[in-house]
Formats: sequence, C-alpha cells, structure tokens
Amino acid sequence: MEVIFLGSGTSQGVPMIACDCAVCRSDDPRNRRTRASIHVVMDGLHIQVDAPPEFRLQCLREDIRRMDLFVLTHGHADHITGMDDLRRFCDLIGGQALTVYSTGLAITRVKSIFPYAVVERPVAKGYAAFRLLEMPGLLELPQGTIRSTMLPHGGVETLGLIFTERSSGRKFVYYTDCKSVPSTAVELARGADAVVLDGLRPLPHPSHMSISEAVDAAGAIGAPRTWLTHLTHVSDHAETEAGLPATVRLAYDGLRIRL
Repeated sequence: MEVIFLGSGTSQGVPMIACDCAVCRSDDPRNRRTRASIHVVMDGLHIQVDAPPEFRLQCLREDIRRMDLFVLTHGHADHITGMDDLRRFCDLIGGQALTVYSTGLAITRVKSIFPYAVVERPVAKGYAAFRLLEMPGLLELPQGTIRSTMLPHGGVETLGLIFTERSSGRKFVYYTDCKSVPSTAVELARGADAVVLDGLRPLPHPSHMSISEAVDAAGAIGAPRTWLTHLTHVSDHAETEAGLPATVRLAYDGLRIRL
C-alpha cells in the first residue's frame, strides 16, 4: 500500500494570504502546505480522498494519472471545491461516471455545487460525472476493505477511513478534520501500521484537535507511526516536530508512505 499526501494544510493554506510570519516566509518546503488530501494505492486500486481547491495542481505535482474511486470525507469548501477537476479522471476511465462515496449530508452538498455532474455519463468529453453513493460501514473490494466511522467536526460529522490491503494485510487509518477520536474510532484503528490524525495547531479549536489532543489520540491508538495533518501557519515543521514523541511526525505535501 502507498499513501501520497497531496496536501497537508488547513482551509487557508500556507503561506497564508497577506501574512509575513516566519512560517509563511520559510524556505523549508515542508512549510508550504496546500489544503489536505491524500491518494491511496491499495493493491493497484487508486483511491482519492477529498479534492481541495488546489487539487489539479496537486495531481500535476505528484503525477497522479489514475483514479478508480473517490471518497469525500465531508462537504466543507477546502475538501470539496476541487471536485470539478475530477472530470479528467472521468475521461481516463472511458467517459464513465466516477464513483463517489460520502455521507448523506455531503452528497447533498455535492448535488448543490455540481448539479451538472450528477449524471450517469459525462454530457461530453471533458466533463465530470459523479455516481454518488453513501459510504457504508464496510466497503469490500477485491483489493481490500475500507471501513468508515463518524468523527465529530463542529456542526457536522466527518468520515474517518480505515484501509486494509488484502494481499499484505497492511492497515492505514485516515482521521482528518475532527475534534476528537471517539472510542469506537479508536478501536477500529487499533493494529494499524500507520495513522493520520487532524492536528490543527497548538492552541485548542472548537472543531479540530490541537496538536496535544492529537498526540493523546495517537497514544490511545498505539500505532507505530502517526502523522499529523491539516496544519496551519502557526506550526513550523522542524521546530514542532522536534517537540513531538518519536512515533508522531508532521505530514507535508508530497510525503509518500509505503506500507
């Protein structure tokens, strides 16, 4: 299994508009954060999770050339507004609708933002088409399974995702955009080879975990490797990572994890 971090930043991105702080002016490429999304390759199956505003540029940067299905964790702007650029992947699968899994609330949001794409086939070459399905608790695929669990995120819930590759048995957990990791989600994540958690910033936030809250959640799960994502410009990569436990690191754009 391979996981590619297309983006690791928060809704404002880093550098942030009209900001001259040390992180926004940093020469460390790990401090340049586009909005959070990942691409998972599981026994050859290509799964994209979320499509932020920079999605097209992320795909070009990481040379993403294939997509078999798409999962939208929730309908907030920094995760959904790049979905129009999924049109190219509809071309690449022979002019078919791309299967999109999400929550009922987020599916309603997709329909309101992209009504032209909610069709069985693209209206013409180069157009998007989405086959919208509610994410089940367990999605069984020839290449493995994707379990889902609901995570609290302010006034909405986010899909937490647990990927298990059939051939290797490797297990990967992606819990972005959440205020906490409920006990059910902790249990589903146990035994994972790698975990990604929302770790917005050092200070508390009403709908995201702080870095210390994320570290506590990582300890409860007990994975050998955990990465924090959805980072703001408050956290310098090198300085913040130096203060973390050895098993917890910061994600960055372009990071590739092979399990």
